[in-house]
Amino acid sequence: MHISLKEAYYKILTNNYSDVIFRGVVVAVVVAILVGWFRKGCERRIKKGEIPGKLGVSFLGETFSFLAAANSTRGCYDFVKQRRIRHGNWFKTRILGHVHVFVPSTEGAKRVLASDHAAFNKRFLKSMADAVGKKSLLGVPQEIHQRIRRLLSDPFSMNSMSKFVPKFDLELCERLKRLENEGKSFRVLDFTTKVAFDGICEMLMSVRDYSTLRKLESDVDAVNEAMLSFPVMFPGTRYYRGMKARRRLMETFTKMISKRRSGEEAPADDFLQSLLERDSYPPEEKLDDQEILDNLLTLIIAGQSTTAAAIMWCVKFLDENKHVQHTLREEQLSILRKKPDGALLKYEDLASMSYASKVVKETLRMANVLLWYPRIKKGWNVNIDATQIHYDSTTYEEPYRFNPSRFDEMQKPYSYIPFGTGPRACLGINMAKVTMLVFLHRLTSGYTWTVDDEDLSLERKAHIPRLQSGCPITLNRLDDTNT
Repeated sequence: MHISLKEAYYKILTNNYSDVIFRGVVVAVVVAILVGWFRKGCERRIKKGEIPGKLGVSFLGETFSFLAAANSTRGCYDFVKQRRIRHGNWFKTRILGHVHVFVPSTEGAKRVLASDHAAFNKRFLKSMADAVGKKSLLGVPQEIHQRIRRLLSDPFSMNSMSKFVPKFDLELCERLKRLENEGKSFRVLDFTTKVAFDGICEMLMSVRDYSTLRKLESDVDAVNEAMLSFPVMFPGTRYYRGMKARRRLMETFTKMISKRRSGEEAPADDFLQSLLERDSYPPEEKLDDQEILDNLLTLIIAGQSTTAAAIMWCVKFLDENKHVQHTLREEQLSILRKKPDGALLKYEDLASMSYASKVVKETLRMANVLLWYPRIKKGWNVNIDATQIHYDSTTYEEPYRFNPSRFDEMQKPYSYIPFGTGPRACLGINMAKVTMLVFLHRLTSGYTWTVDDEDLSLERKAHIPRLQSGCPITLNRLDDTNT
């Protein structure tokens, strides 16, 4: 009996032979596999082989094909899908000089993500790493990551979320009311991006001035666009514009910090202030200025783009599945009826949203705003393919059907990883869920809607999948008889 290529790769991975650098045809792995994995009494032989894939020309490899997919309306994940068709579920490629292996299984996810810090480090494409900064939580090594993560946890605590929910709910109600009165079609993606952006900026830095918010948003958008670009600092390119925008953001954040430290600006009850109050603490109990700057930008990007895209997809899925929308609306109306007229949501109200929570989970499973999770060990770039795992028909029955009720049952470990898992799981997981639940409550308990553009083409140049149309909708106020 011969060992399959999939089994062979998994055996290499689980035996920690990740110091082997693939520079073309992978050979001579037979002995390592036989020694570590032959069961007593089994006679197995493996023919000369390798993880299938195409490395291409040294350094460039398939970089241009990857960037071409990212710049198309099919999205960057089309690059992965096409290679999976050619080579099978497990494949290798070379992007910007680095060999990448895509791991599409729960077993591989468990092996890698459970070993974060101990065996693997996080690694992004150069353009992504440059965008968020060297001291961002997303890319720092183990010994630094644990300290930064602990010091960044405050804005996502229950206490912070309790303050955030009514503030966000009030702002959302006012903006939805304005859109209702205008009676015009609007892009859900644009709307949720601004709402999420303004909310995270207020929570982190107490920025409320409209013109300041829009300038910050413009620069953050430029940084986002640079995240899947060729990293050459040449005028006119997306990378160049993004790095220039990043520099402006760093200057803006630095001025904010200086004003607070000098007393020119009064202290505020926000995340930035909580970091600055640690100035006199020992080094291990505070962030240095560059760590503050890089992680402010990281939190803004994470809090804005991924959540906004997830909400956009949720609206789209609910429009396509009216029975789910109806069940969700009934739950949200029952919550609304128990509260005084005009009362804002409280954090405690979210505990009653059991079906809405399943809608959120199913949206995140299908939308896959984080397509894969990059890890590295001694030259290996291992990408845990969350998208393939979430659409695995051996794990999820009818995986392409939007079915929140599938989460009535516990899922197989490592089969649901929209925020990653383990030591490097997304820090903003609770904020993303809270934001989505509040939005779903106000949308479904107050309105029905029609989607005005059914085009499924994806936005170009985006590192997360977003509809090119932005999912435009027109709101209709629910009749009194329906509430």
